[in-house]
Amino acid sequence: MHYDFLREIKLYKDPLLKRRLVFLTGSVVALFFIIFYISFLSSPRDFPKGLIYDLKVGQTLSSLASDLSSKHIIKSEFLFKGLVFVISGNSRILEGDYAMPNAQNVVALAWRFAHGDTKISPMRITIPEGLNNYQVADLLYKNLQTFDKKEFLKYATKYEGYLFPDTYLIAPGTKENKVVDMMIENFDEKIKALNTEIKSFGKPLSDVVKMASILEGEARTIETRRTIAGILWRRISLGMPLQVDVSFKYINGKTSKMLTLDDLKIDSPYNSYTNKGLPPTPISNPGLLAIQAAITPIKTPYLYFLADSSGIMHYAVTHDGHVANKEKYLK
Repeated sequence: MHYDFLREIKLYKDPLLKRRLVFLTGSVVALFFIIFYISFLSSPRDFPKGLIYDLKVGQTLSSLASDLSSKHIIKSEFLFKGLVFVISGNSRILEGDYAMPNAQNVVALAWRFAHGDTKISPMRITIPEGLNNYQVADLLYKNLQTFDKKEFLKYATKYEGYLFPDTYLIAPGTKENKVVDMMIENFDEKIKALNTEIKSFGKPLSDVVKMASILEGEARTIETRRTIAGILWRRISLGMPLQVDVSFKYINGKTSKMLTLDDLKIDSPYNSYTNKGLPPTPISNPGLLAIQAAITPIKTPYLYFLADSSGIMHYAVTHDGHVANKEKYLK
């Protein structure tokens, strides 16, 4: 027994044997790590690349882990929860929309959810002047992957005219009500520059915005808009219907050239031929220049106007003069 023990010591001190033992141990550890990585740490083969995951307010770490596992984003719920706890020092996860452009292992995902790293860059989206809320919804839907038009319109409907046209930085996955709030806040900020003039003009902001929404569709230049504003405010004061074709774009999407006599009789509170005064709400979201034109009308003797095929405006004092302009310029 004593001899065998000494022999074992000698063998252990053999350099070649030591290298073999170290290599064998290292190989076993490496193999164990590879198996562990493939089994638990690596991303599932059917990882849903391109998904945007919505982590809702109030969602718990356990429910998140379970959901990520069911969606084949992670393999081990237990490991994910443990990593989040180690990384954050607690079970805190930050809500938001998380982009999954490529497969990631559970360590990287735990870090992202613990630190709110959504990997979503905001998009630059320009909302042109004169779009109504439905058109704004369509434009946003084309640019934002998870945008819900119905949800947007649910919030935006009562704010027709106040979704300020501008260029916005909007992250994909931003909640629809947040987009509405962003545009309304922008309106409130931009309108401050005209507050004094609006107050001096003497009409409520709601009427000014309604008029501006009409001017956006009827003319392009500031002077033409101001002239038309003078005509339309005068029509209102005389108790005449506005008779603007642009209101039908809001009712049925038709432009002046598409309108029929039946269209002019449509039963709608927005029909400016059968109803007097301004429409119930704005018919589009006007820009600052249209709002400015609405409160700085140019007084003229005209009561009628039309644009020819080149967009040049022609005015008339009487209905007969207007009919003559139609025959002359609208052929």
